[in-house]
Amino acid sequence: MSFRGNHILSIDQFNRNDIEQLFSVADKLEPFASKEKITRVLEGAILGNMFFEPSTRTRISFGASFNLLGGSVREITEVGSSSLAKGESLADTAQVLSGYSDIIVMRHPENDSVKKFSEASRVPVINGGDGSNEHPSQALLDLYTIRKELSQNDKTIDNLRIALVGDLKYGRAVHSLCKILSKYKDVKLNLISPDELKLPEDLIRQMNDSRVSINQTENLEKGISEVDIIYVTRVQEERFKNKKDANKYRGLLSLNQSIYTANCEPNTVIMHPLPRDSRSDANELDSDLYENPNLAIFRQADNGVVIRMAMFALVLGVEEKIEETSKPVNWKVGLNS
Repeated sequence: MSFRGNHILSIDQFNRNDIEQLFSVADKLEPFASKEKITRVLEGAILGNMFFEPSTRTRISFGASFNLLGGSVREITEVGSSSLAKGESLADTAQVLSGYSDIIVMRHPENDSVKKFSEASRVPVINGGDGSNEHPSQALLDLYTIRKELSQNDKTIDNLRIALVGDLKYGRAVHSLCKILSKYKDVKLNLISPDELKLPEDLIRQMNDSRVSINQTENLEKGISEVDIIYVTRVQEERFKNKKDANKYRGLLSLNQSIYTANCEPNTVIMHPLPRDSRSDANELDSDLYENPNLAIFRQADNGVVIRMAMFALVLGVEEKIEETSKPVNWKVGLNS
């Protein structure tokens, strides 16, 4: 794909060369994401951050990423605060807001809504999550995390063994991750979920066509043995027509340290797109995993910033100009610094 001036709506747009290009730019941006250096390469540019569904990490990390490149951010955080609540169409909203922005990130509860919005937008649009459909930037940061975690054990994404655990039917992060993993060789995938929350058949077919080895089970202990990565997701209660129906799946596939120790290889990495449901009846990742060095969920969240910086740099065509405005920071970050 050509990044410059184009929308990013689906993982289907990417091939392996595109992914490697994005990751190469992300690697170069690591010092700026970690605030070792400053760049103002997007000074004067405006991001329209349009989130019509609750979000913490995605919304704030997209905004922080744009700020770290020197740009400004304008936000909408719910339908009720926009003219959509007055009956305005997505197309009209796109026409207007794309006149105020240089690039737009959009999240919306309806499948394919971001694509419809992009068709009327005059600037590039990035999909921040559309219903239960896709979440491409999450899959890219997840894969970037997988690459970094595996490299510590001299492994690569080719030959990956990964277990996906939880709500695989409605989890858009899982859907995009499956699509991106299908672009790699000899991937072995354990799908662990209640039968009612299995991965959609169209994704199963796509991975079969790409020769991904798939095993489906409802047994957590069996599914997490002999894998490199455990990727856990919460029950997506907001996708259920009757939210009370989600309750019967809570806590069915909870991972704690004793289950991990008894069933996992010593270096098995634990990931989660967050938020994790820490309520006692769910608790998909127990707090006793905090001391496990293989718990990568916060490293994973941190990687969202640098990947989204790379997406902005490539789409706005400034990836080769970042160092031109580079300078040292004037402060220290973190406790006791």
